[in-house]
Amino acid sequence: MDWLWNLLDPTWWLTLFGAFATIGVLAIIFAETGLLLGFFLPGDSLLVAAGIFSSAAVAKGIGIEPLSWPVLLIGTPLCAIAGAQLGHFLGARFGRKMFDRPDSRLFKREHVDRAEEFFEKFGPARAVILARFVPIVRTFMNPVAGVLEMPARRFFLWNVIGGVVWVEGLLLLGHFLGSKVEPKQIDKYILPGVFLIVLISLIPIIVEVIKKRRERKHLPEPNGKHHRVH
Repeated sequence: MDWLWNLLDPTWWLTLFGAFATIGVLAIIFAETGLLLGFFLPGDSLLVAAGIFSSAAVAKGIGIEPLSWPVLLIGTPLCAIAGAQLGHFLGARFGRKMFDRPDSRLFKREHVDRAEEFFEKFGPARAVILARFVPIVRTFMNPVAGVLEMPARRFFLWNVIGGVVWVEGLLLLGHFLGSKVEPKQIDKYILPGVFLIVLISLIPIIVEVIKKRRERKHLPEPNGKHHRVH
């Protein structure tokens, strides 16, 4: 399971990219919002970590070049918006054929169903904005909005609002944290903080799993009887 933890660890990605960490962050944000297979990539935690390690002193603590703060501020929201717009286009262009594939380690039909439920529950505008803050739903919401025929211009408006608020909010949070912590204290405060953000970002997924299990327990059996709840 070490490989899975590495995929969720933003500092692992930043170290992997090295001198190209800024470009790597832009690529991951685009892929996570625009490509279905990008749902497993870190989003929230990566943005916070990128803001933190835009500080030269803090970046030196893990042996990488500081990320470019101006490029992050401008480039990451553009990538988040462009990625989501691509996802919407693909959904509108190919329809449900995009999702006609068997379940695998990387693709689960339940991710699509969850995004559709989110869309129907909150309505198109709020769903596009709120999905930015929910892992996995963030990735699948965009093509689902296209499949459900949300107009491209309307999607673009709410996509821009959601993308900017999500990206800039987390970047600024990270940048603030990076400016307040002494470089020598990075292992004591920053890294545990990033891992905490990873765990927090997984809470909606855990809640959804528990909710689904409870719903299955209450489903009627074929003979009409209900499952017993202990």
